Amino acid sequence: MAKSSDQPDVNAVSSYFESLQSEICDALAAVDGQPFSSEEIPGPQGGHARPRVHPGGKVFEKGAVQFTHSRGDALPSAASERNPELAGQGFEACSISMIMHPRNPYVPVFHANLRFFVVSSERWHFGGGFDLTPCYPSDEDILHWHEMAKEACSPFGEDLYSRFKNSCDEYFFLPHRNETRGVGGLFFDDWTEGGFESSFALTRSIGDHILPAYMPILIRRMDHDWGDREESFLLYRRGRYAEFNLAIDRGTRYGLQSGRRIESVLASLPPRVHWHYNWQPESGSPEERLTSYYLKPKDWISLLAPGS
Repeated sequence: MAKSSDQPDVNAVSSYFESLQSEICDALAAVDGQPFSSEEIPGPQGGHARPRVHPGGKVFEKGAVQFTHSRGDALPSAASERNPELAGQGFEACSISMIMHPRNPYVPVFHANLRFFVVSSERWHFGGGFDLTPCYPSDEDILHWHEMAKEACSPFGEDLYSRFKNSCDEYFFLPHRNETRGVGGLFFDDWTEGGFESSFALTRSIGDHILPAYMPILIRRMDHDWGDREESFLLYRRGRYAEFNLAIDRGTRYGLQSGRRIESVLASLPPRVHWHYNWQPESGSPEERLTSYYLKPKDWISLLAPGS
């Protein structure tokens, strides 16, 4: 966290996150045909949570788009480990986090989150981002995803997309597997550059690009033919997502440490997962190419853009 000259407005951020939650749930439910659940849970010290969970429909097997506005007497260690001088201080925070697990193996898993922490009027930060996790990647989809990510960042600095893209590759990485979780996107944390209004505008731009980044990919792939082999690989790859969330993800640790409702914290875990002992893909297969080529950090726009 860093200092800023303009005052943070938690209520404005919270209102934006809630409206974004509704927009995303409505768009995804319209495609799937199955609505999200809706709950209102009051916070122990004010604030509230609005978990919205997708129980499964024709397109998604499970999903969650969670909103939380919370207050506490002390930052959980997952939130203060990069800023130890803030440990033990009271805070106010709001966040939106989402994950969708598709039925069709050709539809990528999609994740995004945005968050805002305030410890005092001079100590606050934004964070978040989005990333794409395909089982059977399409170059067209990857290029579109990263072009939308770059478009979201471009008004705020020429190098911002590259910075956030590199941070995403570094964060969404499974060191015990030596592979990225997917094909990347954006990730930023402890962000205060330019003050509150500029930082909030950047956060809104990223939030407003979530649906334009994902919906064209979803529509293109949701009716793709698939069979038992592809479904088995989907369930196998879901294990990587579970491993990341449970072993590495700071957001999951924050939720567990902050005393939030466990059902909400773990709602993003996939409904079905397979772990096959020492499974190896066939050489030269699409399954093998995923890990040998796509799950390695790359400059996707330069690599895939026409004329590159």
